[in-house]
Amino acid sequence: MPSLAVRRNCGTVDRTLRLVVGVALLGLYGALDAPGRYLTLFGLPLIATAITGFCPLYALLDVSTLGRRSDP
Repeated sequence: MPSLAVRRNCGTVDRTLRLVVGVALLGLYGALDAPGRYLTLFGLPLIATAITGFCPLYALLDVSTLGRRSDP
């Protein structure tokens, strides 16, 4: 049976920036007119990737911002 575990590929700084920008975008919802409110929806995936530490686009491109890990 295949494992459903997902490897983290977002480092601490990356996750923090995603969370801050995601919350800021959602916070703009009330300040923008109707067409501009759709831009705030980009905040949701940013917050989700900040919480999980996994970015599907990074996985697709084989990118990681975790930095080097030393093998014991």
